[in-house]
Amino acid sequence: MTADWPQLLAIAEAEVRRTLRRLPGPVRDLARALPVTYEPRPDEDAALDGYDPDLLGLFVGTPHGEDLSGAVDLPPQIILYLDNLWDFSDSDESTYREELRTTFLHELGHYLGLDEIDLEERGLE
Repeated sequence: MTADWPQLLAIAEAEVRRTLRRLPGPVRDLARALPVTYEPRPDEDAALDGYDPDLLGLFVGTPHGEDLSGAVDLPPQIILYLDNLWDFSDSDESTYREELRTTFLHELGHYLGLDEIDLEERGLE
């Protein structure tokens, strides 16, 4: 299937909504309050910050429950890079949906304070 931006975005938004509905109540409430942003690929600023141009998703901001201690930080949000996810999925819609779900849950895990080892143990690497 060939996909354009509106199609990738519609699938992504639907998959995030579906994933949210399946979360346990308290986690779902926290996740629904966390904005999700959709972008084609990481921008130049992300590259300057050392992020891989093939990045699938990113959590930015302070994780839930952590004290800001007066530091100014970005508001918490998840960014999903849809063109990268589509490329990673070899342009297969079923795989794209699965990778969207996995990437969303991975980044949500970071918001909830899980580190890479915790996420790997949960199959969200």
